[in-house]
Amino acid sequence: MKQVLTLLLAVGLLFAFSTNVEAQKLKVTKGSFAKLKGQKNVKILFEYNTAVGKFKKEADYLKKKTKEYNEKEEGKGDKWAKAWVADRKARFEPKFKELFNEHIDGKFKLTQGTQETEYTVIFRTTFTEPGFNIGIMKKDAFISGEFVLVKSDDLEKELGKMTIENSPGRSFAGFDYETGTRIQEAYAKGGKEIAKYLVKKQLK
Repeated sequence: MKQVLTLLLAVGLLFAFSTNVEAQKLKVTKGSFAKLKGQKNVKILFEYNTAVGKFKKEADYLKKKTKEYNEKEEGKGDKWAKAWVADRKARFEPKFKELFNEHIDGKFKLTQGTQETEYTVIFRTTFTEPGFNIGIMKKDAFISGEFVLVKSDDLEKELGKMTIENSPGRSFAGFDYETGTRIQEAYAKGGKEIAKYLVKKQLK
């Protein structure tokens, strides 16, 4: 029994300090973001067309998890499913915008709402890994997506597109037991790194 416990602890530590296999990557795949130079405010929109973990369709993931949680405790799955969607506007989007604005070096400011701007950027989530944290074992969350520049009066014409892969979400304090907390940090990291990339590569 002692040997089994030691092995479990070793495995847990391995997971606890592990990082994602692939490092975060950013790459401009279309056009450029040079038109953002000199702008004061830029509107941001968020879109979600995301696979989740091993599920190609988010709806299939939500259906499975909702059923599992409801079987453990009546109503728990329904509550969890509502939080999964509500966290987008309550946590993920504000955190992305906050960290982006902190690291864009005053070049411009991302805004939401009815304010008119010449340009709009769209952050489209294409993949979500929720991760897990059960104390002795954990797996970091991460997201991948597209950051797209368009004119505010023509959202279909892409002027610039950047992809971001494997933006990690984790709490260095280790208290990321909740799914929303882990994913929130992935959006924060994504906003930060995209802003830093634009300052360094696109807005000189």
